Parts: sequence; structure tokens; C-alpha cells
Amino acid sequence: MAKTTENGKEPKPSEARKPICGIVMPISAIDGCAPEHWGDVLSILRESITAAGFDCDLVSNADESGIIQKRIIHNLYSNEMVVCDVSGKNPNVMFELGMRLAFDKPTVIVKDDRTDYTFDIGVIEHITYPRDLRFARIVTFKDALRKKVEETHKRASSDANYTTFLKNFGEYKVAQLAEKELPTDQFMLEALGELRREVSRLRVEGRHRRPSEVHRSRIADNERELIQRYVMELFTENKDLRHMSPSDGLIERMCEGLEKIAEVREVAGNSRRLRELVSEVVGGPIVRSYSPFDPTLE
Repeated sequence: MAKTTENGKEPKPSEARKPICGIVMPISAIDGCAPEHWGDVLSILRESITAAGFDCDLVSNADESGIIQKRIIHNLYSNEMVVCDVSGKNPNVMFELGMRLAFDKPTVIVKDDRTDYTFDIGVIEHITYPRDLRFARIVTFKDALRKKVEETHKRASSDANYTTFLKNFGEYKVAQLAEKELPTDQFMLEALGELRREVSRLRVEGRHRRPSEVHRSRIADNERELIQRYVMELFTENKDLRHMSPSDGLIERMCEGLEKIAEVREVAGNSRRLRELVSEVVGGPIVRSYSPFDPTLE
């Protein structure tokens, strides 16, 4: 029986749903490139992916509201294709790429010509584009990316044994994400319930914290965010640091580098407070997921 639309007519071929290609890439300043640069790169990627017959967007974007991490993971798992730009080796990008590869879903990797290959994923073909986005070379890159996306999707759709990365090293059981469909009214009730519980939690916390405590907490959060940003920059610029552990003097090396930055000195106030902040950040989940010294990654 032919499918029909809401008005009772058969859908036109042009109305058929296009496969979705998620995009993973830097969006903020990194490796000397401003956010505007990444905006231009995003436009180039979108043109190639659209020409290949896909709808595309950043995996962090979605029409519905929700927790961003949950949305990213869902898109990394469910998008038919993903194009990942590893230029600058942004930690978040590398983490999201790792998740996509763990799901063993079709993935195309691109990078600019100033970024070195990463050892772990060097076995996967990378399509390279010029960081200066020179027109003639970008035209060539866009055509190569379009062909690669089309070819990868075709192979993944027709070959049950196709793999981007994981199965090259043996047979593994790929993680699955459980999904369930809810009627609209039930979904809305559950969403409102979650929102109500979150508001109640914030009210309870607010009643038990004096204004001065809230202010100090916000200052502490800002301090940690600043230190975390500069720590990740040091990891990016100095590969040796990534393989050091706190017992090898990592904290001291970090502090030596950060003390040279006026903004850090102003925020931390003194060497003791800086060491405390660096210790917290280095022991945090974001840095541990990026740096091989984390024993859980060995």
C-alpha cells in the first residue's frame, strides 16, 4: 500500500526524507583561528554535504530543546553520516569523533594542511583542505569531500560488514542506544516534570546559600573555566605534557606556564591558589579524557 501524506496524497519523490549528515568541528577560537574562520569552514562543508544529497548541521544543533550532551550523543549515534573536522585537534571534537568511531558508524574525517595526523586515527583517510581557504584548492576539496561522502554512504548502506575504524582491529560488540517513542502529551508531561524538579532543586539550593556564598561560587566557577581553557591550550601546544602525570611534575610544569599569563595571575591572585586550581582542572573529567596519563585509559 502506497504511503500518503496528511492531505491524503502520495508524497512526491522530492519530498522524501534526505539522510542526515552531522558535522563535528571547532566553532570557537583555537590554534590561531578565530570563530569567523570556522564559520567559513562550516559553510564549505555544508555546500559539499548538501551537494552529496544530505541534510546537514552541527551535531550539537537540534530543533527541540534538551540537554546539549544528550543531544550530541543522540546525533552521533543516529545520523546516517558524520563529517568530522579535526583541524587544531580541539579536545571536544576528538572526544566526539571517538564516540562516533566507537558506534562504528560511517564517518569522513577532514583536516586543514597545518594540522598533523593523530596517531590513533592516522589509519583512516583524511581529506585535506588549505587553512587559508584559497579558492582554487577549496573547489578541489569540496568535490573530493562530496565524492567521499557519497561513496562512504553507498558502501555502508550496501555492505553489512562495512566499518570506518573499529572492525579493522577485530570483532567488537558495538554500543547501542535504547530509544522509545512517546505520545506528544506524555512527552510534554515528562518534560514539564523534569523542569519542575530542576526548578525545585535550584530553589532549595538557593534557600540554603547566602548571597555572598552564591557570589563566591560563581567566582570559583569562572576561575576554573579560565584555568581549564589555558590548560587545554598548553596540552595542545606541548605534546609532552599530555604524557605526564601529576607525580611526574605535571602540576608544576602547568603552573610555570600559566604564571606567565597576566590574566591567570590576576584571577588566581597567588601561586598557592593557582596550584589549587590547576590541580582541580587536571584531575577533572575533561582533561582526563584528553590526556593519556589517566589510568582508566590505559
